[in-house]
Amino acid sequence: MGLDMYAYAASRAGQYQEFWETAEAAAGTNEFVSATVPRPREIMYWRKHPNLHGWFQQEWESEGNSGSFNGDELEITWDMLERLEYDVMAGDLPETRGFFFGDNADADYREQDLEFIRLARAELFMGLKVFYNSSW
Repeated sequence: MGLDMYAYAASRAGQYQEFWETAEAAAGTNEFVSATVPRPREIMYWRKHPNLHGWFQQEWESEGNSGSFNGDELEITWDMLERLEYDVMAGDLPETRGFFFGDNADADYREQDLEFIRLARAELFMGLKVFYNSSW
């Protein structure tokens, strides 16, 4: 167990969950078939990057949400990416702790975080939506 974090592009909110609820694996392969919606495109995956998760949680809470922020989808906007880029560059992600979260990994993930921001901007530019989700 641990903090698994995902960013993906989709045409609408809820598409990620709907895909996984309706997809079936083809016999003998790792391919999914029979889903009622297209599979969202994964942009980035992080494993135990607690401070980035905490940053996204603050954004989620600023939208009026509350709770554990586990398995909750957050739509990422242009403005969020601007703020995130600034905070990553400044080393200013909020210290976040959790039983399954691991230790501060900001330095280890810095380049990957900046690559995520670049890729997310490209997806938004192309007209798709970008989402963050996590599981722990």
